Amino acid sequence: MSMASIQGKNLLGLQDLSREEIEMILHVAKKMKTVVNSDNKKLSLLKGKSVVNMFWEPSTRTRGSFEMAAKYLGADVINFTPRGSSIQKGESFRDTLLTVTAMGVDAIVMRQKQEGSPWFAATCVSPVIINAGDGAHAHPTQGLLDLFTIQEVKGHVDGLKVVIVGDIDHGRVARSNIYGLQKMGAQVHLVGPRTLLQPELASMGVTIHYNLEEAIQDADVVNVLRIQKERQGIGFFPSAGEYNALFGINQKRLALAKKDVLVLHPGPMNRGIEIDTDTCYSACSSIQEQVKNGVSVRMAVLYLTIMGGDDVDITR
Repeated sequence: MSMASIQGKNLLGLQDLSREEIEMILHVAKKMKTVVNSDNKKLSLLKGKSVVNMFWEPSTRTRGSFEMAAKYLGADVINFTPRGSSIQKGESFRDTLLTVTAMGVDAIVMRQKQEGSPWFAATCVSPVIINAGDGAHAHPTQGLLDLFTIQEVKGHVDGLKVVIVGDIDHGRVARSNIYGLQKMGAQVHLVGPRTLLQPELASMGVTIHYNLEEAIQDADVVNVLRIQKERQGIGFFPSAGEYNALFGINQKRLALAKKDVLVLHPGPMNRGIEIDTDTCYSACSSIQEQVKNGVSVRMAVLYLTIMGGDDVDITR
């Protein structure tokens, strides 16, 4: 398909990828999804390779899909958490990385509370580093799977009006989506309370709104972000009920968007706060499909960063 290659390249943020590289990942993810949808999900593309999942924060979708992705590709997988490790004995983050690397791993998938941790890791050790979320900063594979889902449903990303709703300031998904969507030619609109959406983000080339009805008008895609309770202090909005009244996504508000509007949510959902139950399970929602697409995209990322080449042969 292309001459691009990300073999040996760390995936730290989507700002580091070209449009050609993103398109290559989405192209390979489409092939990988046929494997995810098949009865026999086992490939040998990463046979003899090893992947370590290092998660310092709780995760269901991201950690589970990275583990499944690596196993479907035939890699050996180790899941690492601070509890039960030498971190509890005082071992430093750097020494932990060096110890894991010394075991001969090929890729480290990591989630850390501290922004910039994956960038630091990339300066310390040689395996491919894949950022699975660093604080409120970035979540590149979520951005990629959102792009994949949009492209799958809409047939393209270029020219679409994509509205990202909610806790923009504390949401790493927002920044990764902005970078990825803009590189693929979408028009990005952000909307949320003034306390959760700083006007400085306009410098990224997005359109800022503080009124949901205004923002959602004629939208092609509405990506609803979770309220990041674990990263917020207090006083960002008076109550969950008031937030829902002003910024909650429901069928009435979606009527302002295009008839074929696509609704996304990275999960987990706070139903009744940022999104109503009738919406998250409606025909316009691809929220559950995003989870499946997450496995496909992460298979593509692991294969392309470790092995390289987009001419992947998925025949068994």
